[in-house]
Amino acid sequence: MQYGHHALSPTDNPIQANEKWWSDNAGSYLTEHGEILGDNDFIWGPEGVREADIGFLGELSDKRILEIGAGAAQCSRYLAARGYDVVATDLAPGMLTYATELNHNYDIDFPLIQADARQLPFPDDSFDVVFTSFGVLPFVPNLADVHTEVYRVLRSGGIWAYSALHPTRWMFPDDPTIGGLTAIRSYFDRTPYIERHNSTLDYAEFHHTLSDHINSLIDAGFTIDELFEPPWPAGRDIIWGGWGPQRSQILPGTLMIRAIGS
Repeated sequence: MQYGHHALSPTDNPIQANEKWWSDNAGSYLTEHGEILGDNDFIWGPEGVREADIGFLGELSDKRILEIGAGAAQCSRYLAARGYDVVATDLAPGMLTYATELNHNYDIDFPLIQADARQLPFPDDSFDVVFTSFGVLPFVPNLADVHTEVYRVLRSGGIWAYSALHPTRWMFPDDPTIGGLTAIRSYFDRTPYIERHNSTLDYAEFHHTLSDHINSLIDAGFTIDELFEPPWPAGRDIIWGGWGPQRSQILPGTLMIRAIGS
């Protein structure tokens, strides 16, 4: 098994690999993180920032909402339970299987659709709000592929809001303690993190700098409305991958951006 930062081969298909990885590992991921995420809650990241507390999506009454990279659709379930019109999509059918089970358990019904966020199965101008909480963006080589498609399905003046790994985190090991505060690679190193079994690519994650986020949004036609780097809350003692109370009080872990379509 090969883990680490390595160049992709010409025959690698990272989107296909990630689709299979997230399907195959949906159960273990939800077992590990499900209690933190909740079944019916809207959390923007490991810092525990809730949509109910910050209203990052704005006023949602009479709005049509799309979640991409929804996973088990916890965020969409939270919105649907409050009467909002929401559709959830994810690339991985395994994740959507769990989303369907949770909808049944909570007696909540909203559309769950398997879709690649770079090729959404919706007409132009279909939604007022599109969002993702740590979905999609780390797993695509080119942010513009997602931004341009989101722009297409958004109505004029619509909101595109997302959270993602903070770009500075790429320089540091995946260690939530103070031992993870020593940079081990360049911020400008675009070599993806991959996992490979023999010759088969199993997983790929990509680095996008802050300028990548900003410029790709502008190029797609968006106006950036707000950037937010949530601090680690005092007293929050969970460990989630590279996030935790030691390092995350010093090093930002999450980037949130809200942009407006023209």
